[in-house]
Amino acid sequence: MTQIDVLSAERTKVAAQVGALAEEWDAIVAAAQDVAMDDEHDPDGSTVGFERARVGALLDQSRRRLAALDQALERAHAGRYGRCEECGVPIPPERLAALPETVRCVACAAPTDPRRSGIWA
Repeated sequence: MTQIDVLSAERTKVAAQVGALAEEWDAIVAAAQDVAMDDEHDPDGSTVGFERARVGALLDQSRRRLAALDQALERAHAGRYGRCEECGVPIPPERLAALPETVRCVACAAPTDPRRSGIWA
């Protein structure tokens, strides 16, 4: 399988997630329109509010990941996929397998990287 095949398969999976979450979101919104909601006094209101927040966050996260995969596909088509955008080294295959949309190597992505702290300037 080529890099583009792997990215396309992952994109298809995430796009399906986005679709399912969007349907769940629409169902929650539609159900809330049928009932006068008062989260503070309705015993089920906090559950509905929690579900709305949970699905909304998951939908937002999935949409961001889908956009990142689209950008990774663009990089793959341009021949720039798999190289760190900060330092230019090849990103290890294990990291790309775990996070196919990643743009940084492990060292550049690490929050404790001394190059990011300014002491190695």
